[in-house]
Amino acid sequence: MLTARKALWNASRLLENVIAPKSLQACISTDQQQHGTFYEFRTYCIQPHQNAAFLRLTNEKIHLRTAHSELMGYWSVEYGGLNQVFHIWKYDSYSQRAGVRAALAQDPSWIEQYISKAMPMLTSQDNEVTYMVPWSKIQRAPKEGGVYELASFQMRPGGPAVWGPAFEAAVSAHSAVGYALPVGVFHSEFGPTNRMHVLWWYEGADQRAASRHKAHGDPRVVAAVRESVTYLVSQQNKLMFPTPFSPSK
Repeated sequence: MLTARKALWNASRLLENVIAPKSLQACISTDQQQHGTFYEFRTYCIQPHQNAAFLRLTNEKIHLRTAHSELMGYWSVEYGGLNQVFHIWKYDSYSQRAGVRAALAQDPSWIEQYISKAMPMLTSQDNEVTYMVPWSKIQRAPKEGGVYELASFQMRPGGPAVWGPAFEAAVSAHSAVGYALPVGVFHSEFGPTNRMHVLWWYEGADQRAASRHKAHGDPRVVAAVRESVTYLVSQQNKLMFPTPFSPSK
């Protein structure tokens, strides 16, 4: 079994060198190769009649959770999903996350005051581990009161060595001229593979609609997107409002 795994690994490394020379690999290497920081995406689906109660409880008790690790943002989904919340947690390593989960399991306040009450309100939970791509960084919204769009792209197999430059060009074409602010660009590690996420910020839903209309008529954006979609399998998006307790407003 180990011999087979080693052969598969060697074959994959050989394929990477064939697909992308070392100079290109340096440009498209992911943050996981540079440091251990990763971002856990969590999506919870809430029973419709419990949505308000869940958000109220979380607002009151979230400090019990953030005492253990860093919360990047917590949003309520408005379009693209009903009765959902989406949140991002930052970790420096997998061992740190394991330690956090172990500590939470032994935290009586967290279990008694939150988990025991919140879990019956949910219908499902999902998570995904992502790394930030090297050409992106976390950007804070310039002011409070805006909306966030999580745009998720399922790309063809092959990874950034195949479609990374085209995807970067499409994102940059939108952000360079101010159509939207990219809060962060992420590449999946666990969950659906070959998946990219762009978290955008807008002043409001109407401003997003106006920006999209302008972008569709911009030849620079059209050209970049036309190249990127040749590698695209599917995409989906969600428009989200930050909760009162979200660090990202």
